[in-house]
Amino acid sequence: MFASAAVFSALGAGLVTLGAAIGISRVAAAALESSARQPELQAKLQTMMIIAAALIEGVALFCAVICIIAVGK
Repeated sequence: MFASAAVFSALGAGLVTLGAAIGISRVAAAALESSARQPELQAKLQTMMIIAAALIEGVALFCAVICIIAVGK
């Protein structure tokens, strides 16, 4: 039972990482596109992009920790 929990936990952590990477790349792409359309808003867009990326990364870290804790139970 422990081996299957470790495998599923590793799979879950991998999926979380993949989801976070896709989310952050979409945020960055949208910010770059918006910056190209309206260069005067670049500072505001950069701030919003960093906040959004940090929130995505925080959720991903939280989910990865849950996957790791699941192995111990």
